[in-house]
Amino acid sequence: MAILRLFASAREAAGRSSDVIDASTVGELLDEACGRYGDAFAAVLATCRVWCNGDETERDAPIGPTDEVAVLPPVSGGF
Repeated sequence: MAILRLFASAREAAGRSSDVIDASTVGELLDEACGRYGDAFAAVLATCRVWCNGDETERDAPIGPTDEVAVLPPVSGGF
């Protein structure tokens, strides 16, 4: 079971900052997360970057029980 970490608007849409999800690929994990958290989360996810263990990843990347998948929405800053 991989750890899913959610940040900013992804965290708000899901109503939590992390979860543990049983999946064999990043895509399976994200699909399960969309099923758990609904359409608002899926909409936010469409604009996010996804990282696995600190590296940007793809949906077909395999994951294991010690992996951490992070969903990072775009952020803006300024003065």
